[in-house]
Amino acid sequence: MDRRPPGALLQRSLMFIYLGLFILLPIAAITMASLEEGVTTLWNSISSAQALSALRLTLVTAFIMMIINVIMGTLTAYILVRYPFPGKKIMNALIDLPFAVPTVVTGIMLVILYGPTSTLGSILSGFDLEVVFAKPGIILALLFVTYPFVIRSVQPVLMEMTADTEDAARTMGASNLRVFVTVTLPALLPSILTGAALSFSRAVGEFGSIVVVAGNIPFKSQVAAVYIYGELESNNPQGAMGLSVVLLIISFVVLIFLNLLQRQKWLTGGQS
Repeated sequence: MDRRPPGALLQRSLMFIYLGLFILLPIAAITMASLEEGVTTLWNSISSAQALSALRLTLVTAFIMMIINVIMGTLTAYILVRYPFPGKKIMNALIDLPFAVPTVVTGIMLVILYGPTSTLGSILSGFDLEVVFAKPGIILALLFVTYPFVIRSVQPVLMEMTADTEDAARTMGASNLRVFVTVTLPALLPSILTGAALSFSRAVGEFGSIVVVAGNIPFKSQVAAVYIYGELESNNPQGAMGLSVVLLIISFVVLIFLNLLQRQKWLTGGQS
């Protein structure tokens, strides 16, 4: 007896068509287009000094952002779940604001705040600290656009955890720091790594806020996404596709990491 719901075949067909049109087809198109002029041409476009500099800056700033996000995102989620305080609901709502703010607006806000003509920017310049059109500005922009990822990954896990185990550890003489490191943190590790991977992947392809804050200065503040846009503007699609394929591979590796992470029984407490 066929237990499949009516229209199951049609539903699956629509899902595969949708997946193919919006995910698989574009990936196949850019991969084939990047190889049209041969592997050597593709490699030359990737290994040029300017492309490597842009890719290096992208990965370095994304990694620094990810470390900060892991620390502050986990701390923020812990405070939101474990401690009551005035304005908690408002703060919790504001966390998702970066998802609603256009990334270009994010860049403009940072330029207004930290730009060389702003009050804060002038003060920082007096200490030889350059934010806008430099690496710190890129990191700040990435922190803003990826702010919710770690928090929203960790928060539901903390909400499901009871405080009984933590309280038992405290009654045995463990300090709050030791309780967090030995009891709470291991349970949060899968969600922390998931949020970190998502924020890193998001940062690698960020364009809107970076193009305003970084200033697109080659070998100084030019990230991969802005470099790709510049190559397209310079009528060099092959150069743009080369680095685009690299970013695609990085995203694919992150996706594999997330899937492996979800399958690891030692991280998920035995759940597959």
